[in-house]
This record gives sequence, structure tokens and C-alpha cells, in this order.
Amino acid sequence: MPNSSTHAASSAQPNTHVGTSQRIPVVEIAPVSNKIHVREQKGLFQRLRQYSNSCLIAIFFILPFINYQGRQAILFDVTEQQFFFFNLTLWPQDFTLLAWLFMAAAFALFFVTVYWGRVWCGFLCPQTAWTFIYMWIEAKIEGNHHHRAALDKAPWSLSKFRKRLTKHALWIVFALLTGCGFISYFMPARELYIDIFTASSGFWTGAWVWFFALCTYLNAGWMREMMCLHCCPYSRFQAVMFDANTKTVSYDTERGESRGLRKRAEKTELGDCVDCNLCVDVCPTGIDIRNGLQYECINCGACVDACNQTMEKFGYAPNLISFTSENALKGQPQTSVFSLKALGYASALLIMISLIIIDLSQLSHIQLNVIRDRQTLYREVGADRVENSYQLKIRNKTQQAAVYQIAVRSDKTPSLTIVTDTVVQIKPGEQLDYPVTVSGRRSERVGRTSQQTLQFSVTQINSVANLTPVEPENQVAQQSRFFWP
Repeated sequence: MPNSSTHAASSAQPNTHVGTSQRIPVVEIAPVSNKIHVREQKGLFQRLRQYSNSCLIAIFFILPFINYQGRQAILFDVTEQQFFFFNLTLWPQDFTLLAWLFMAAAFALFFVTVYWGRVWCGFLCPQTAWTFIYMWIEAKIEGNHHHRAALDKAPWSLSKFRKRLTKHALWIVFALLTGCGFISYFMPARELYIDIFTASSGFWTGAWVWFFALCTYLNAGWMREMMCLHCCPYSRFQAVMFDANTKTVSYDTERGESRGLRKRAEKTELGDCVDCNLCVDVCPTGIDIRNGLQYECINCGACVDACNQTMEKFGYAPNLISFTSENALKGQPQTSVFSLKALGYASALLIMISLIIIDLSQLSHIQLNVIRDRQTLYREVGADRVENSYQLKIRNKTQQAAVYQIAVRSDKTPSLTIVTDTVVQIKPGEQLDYPVTVSGRRSERVGRTSQQTLQFSVTQINSVANLTPVEPENQVAQQSRFFWP
């Protein structure tokens, strides 16, 4: 009769040698304090992940260094309240376009989730990309997962101190580069890197760079899977997007159970799962995919590559763990390519894209704001002239200097004219406060009304000498009031 310790050890194992219908899975929950030392794994999905993560990180760092027409191509200029995206300039009043863009990205993510589950997290999420970079640095300094686990348990020595110091120094350097990379989207990138690494930056610039560097260091170096397990909201609501046809990383229970250890080429009545535990060792969140679908799974495919490697060694068919759907595991056909969820997300995505196109087509390169002189409603000039004063705030929203012509029009009084100069030049991104005086004949006043509507228009022209409009639609207008005595 087994003693109590043997019985406790055997009951802690998640596999048994009884039939699947009688098996009661036991999920082992590791203590929170235990650090996960992820085993290195090679394979198809890990190559895809490495390529996608490398491209993501490269794009993140390279984009701020691309120039366009003598200016940083992508720049959120907070000081000037401008967003430059190549030849497009957005101002705060244009930021609804960014709102539509973020909403379109969200619905695109939801649409992909319906078909491929949490594949974004495994292959394109910045959290995953930066975490794997930090894990790669750790592996190069401290060795494979066995060596790292042994180093954690080993007492402090000169060798352990040297390895830890080197690892954390490289982590800090990469965190600082990441902080510079992020802030370079808000400040000129070339000057920023030089200022930070020569310690000549301003206080607030350095503070923001080091703030994001600290966040990167703590997030990718220390928290890692804790972000996916406890902080990421996507992991909590992803399940509502799944259906029976969603392809996620899944374990084929019917084929794999009952699992058990064996020798190669050994004939056995057990299932194909040899209980090597590699699928757990390579998982960045430390879960056992054999326990079923879990919100912690980021669909990185590491367990798929590890299991296929084992299946090949034992001469078994691949894909005991694979990207598959619930219906496929049950041997049932896919019910519909376009489910109601997919159609709903696709419709919302098309609406967001349509709104982006409409906003872009209606985006004006000129901003006009007309302010009346509130101290003096009108001035009487001579026997038959009445003048009103206005302040025109004209902003050139383009990245090039431009020439504009100001005009005024009234259906009731065609003789209303602008007394001041009607042609102005404005620098790129500059707002011009331009005083304008409008004059009208008292004899042309319609009826006894004390005021009438007039409309100011500002049109971009080729030059001071050539008053031809650059583009017919490159014009903006605003109404105001003209007062009579």
C-alpha cells in the first residue's frame, strides 16, 4: 500500500492511465513567486514570430528617421499641436481622423480574432516582441533555461554577480533606446538621441525618456507574462469573439490521451502524448495547453513546434497540438465561413474605413475663424459709407508656404468690399491674425434691418501676381454679420 507522500505525488500529476471518459484533469497552479524560465524552441511558428517581432521592432526604431521634404516624415509635434504624416498635416480639430483609425484597427483585430484567436498577441504585440528580446539577452548572458534556473538557486558569487550585472546593463541600454524611440515620435529623432546619450537634453525631455525606459525595463524584464495574465484587457474579453470555428492552439485530447512516458518504437496502448512536458517548458506564460483553452494562451505556437518535434522523434503524426478549431477536433465540418460575429466586425470595419476616406476627402488645408470687433459695431465714414471691422484668424495647415486671397460676399448688398489688402502670405503651419475692414454704401442698405449676413472666403492662389486658385476645392468660408446704423 503506497504511503501518503507517494499518493500525494501521484495525485499531483495531470495525467492518468485510465480512459478519457473517467479521467479527471488536475491543473497544477505554480506559485506566483516562481519565475518562468522559458525553454528555447525552434520551428515554423517560432521563425514566423521572430521575423514578425524583428520587423515590428525595426519599423518602430526606423520610422522616426525617415525624412520627407526636409522634415521628419512622422512627428507628433505637441508644442506646435501638429501631427505630420509625410505630406499630411493634422491639427487638433482633425484628430477625429485618428479616432476613426484606432477604431478601425480595433475592429480589424476583432475580425482576425474570430478566425485565428489571439494570434495578434503571439506574433505582433509589442509586449510579446520586447519580452522575447529581453529573454534572448538573458539567454545569451546566463545560458539556457536549465542554467538560468540553477543560477537563480545558486548563492551569490563573483560569476553570478558579473552575469546579472551584464544582463541588467544590457536591459537598461535597450530600455533607454526604447524610451528614445518612443519620444522620437514627438521630438526630432536625430537631435534626441544625441542629447540623451551625451546627457545634454532638457529636464522634461530626459524625464520622459527615462520614464518610458523604466516602464520598458520593468515590463519586459521583470513583469513579462504577468502583463498577459493580469494587466492585458484583451485576454479577458477575447473569448466572447471565439466560436466553434475559431482556430486556436489546441490539444487533441482524443488522440493524445491517456498520456504516458514510453521508449521510442515501444508498442503501447497509451495515446500519442508521451508526457515530455515540452509544451509547458516552452510556453512563455507557463500554462499546460493540454488542460484545454485558457485565457493565458497567447497563441505564439511554441508548444506546437515543441510537440511536432517530439512527434517526429517518436514517428507519430504531427499536429497533436496545432492551430485548429473546436469543430475540427470533433470531426465536424465548419458551419459557416462568415459567422454573424465576423460579418458584424467586418461591417464595423468597413464603416470606419469609409469614415476615414470621407474625413480625408473633406480635409481642408486652410482654417478660418472670423471674429467681429465687439467694441464698435460700425463706423460711419462720410455721408454714405459704413465700415465694420473684423479679425480673421487664417491658418496654413500645409507644410509649404502659401499665398491666399480674401474675399467677401453678400447676396443683399453686392457692393460690400474689403478696404484692406486682400492677398496675404502665410508660412507653413503658421496662423495669421489679420485685421480686415469691410465697407458698404448706406444707400444700398436693404430695408430697415440693422444687420445682414455676409460671408468671408479664403482661397489659396498661385502667387501675388497670379491670382488663379491652386485648386478649386482648396477654399474655406465662414459667415459673419455686417451692422448698419
